[in-house]
Amino acid sequence: MASMRDIKRRKGSIQSTQQITKAMKLVSTVKLQRAKQRAEQSKAYFNCMYETVTSMLAKTGNLNHPYLQKGESGKKAVIVITSNRGLAGGYNSNVVKLITQGGFKKDELEIYAIGKKGKDALNRNGYHIMEENSEIIEEPSYVDAMAISNKLLGAYAAGEISEIYLAYTGFKNTVVHVPTLLKLLPVEAPAQEQAEKEPESKAMMNFEPEDDEALDMIIPKYVTSLIYGGLVEAVASENGARMQAMDSATSNAEEMIDHLSLMYNRARQGSITQELTEIIAGANAIS
Repeated sequence: MASMRDIKRRKGSIQSTQQITKAMKLVSTVKLQRAKQRAEQSKAYFNCMYETVTSMLAKTGNLNHPYLQKGESGKKAVIVITSNRGLAGGYNSNVVKLITQGGFKKDELEIYAIGKKGKDALNRNGYHIMEENSEIIEEPSYVDAMAISNKLLGAYAAGEISEIYLAYTGFKNTVVHVPTLLKLLPVEAPAQEQAEKEPESKAMMNFEPEDDEALDMIIPKYVTSLIYGGLVEAVASENGARMQAMDSATSNAEEMIDHLSLMYNRARQGSITQELTEIIAGANAIS
């Protein structure tokens, strides 16, 4: 059985850790409120942009446009959004699993990492990190999303990459966060699904100006909007995951402290009983 000194030292250590987890939970709670509001405000635009563009393309027929055609390079660019800090439960590892267990080949992927945790994990697993922009996740903006979008669209148009994916954590509510792998380019028009949803709509989509010019304007905004939406939802999900992890850690610490307090009291009681026994035994020996 551990000595009273060892138990007291361990209890003090856990109490110090508990103070840290409580503080981190409070910080994450405050950050979550702001990030949650931002994510909820942008979600409607995020979803509307995705549904509008895919719906529009479902009605266009077969268009010969670079953004709708798969390139021949065989390279796939994946924007991986994770956090710069840990202590968020399985938040980062779940996003990394989208890549490592997603059926991709390592030699065909080029990782554009946003967040140090994802970059480090994928680098350890042998994936090629094409670029890292970890500072973006601290305070994401539409301008940041546009810069990433323009860079990837340029590489796509030049034939350097043939597909673009976005791996992030979708924010559903405070406790539910969904790791999501979304294909950005080439845009796939869900014609069959759209036809089932809108069987009465038979008219083809007409563009003014010409379809190429219109798509050159629409698709970059579409890609930028999805990247920005992914960034905003990832920030909210990160803080929600960290708040839950720290709440769980605080509760576990409380249980360990109660258990150690019981062990300490038992050890103290045993020590007192032993001292009394020794005193009585000594008194009997003298008499």
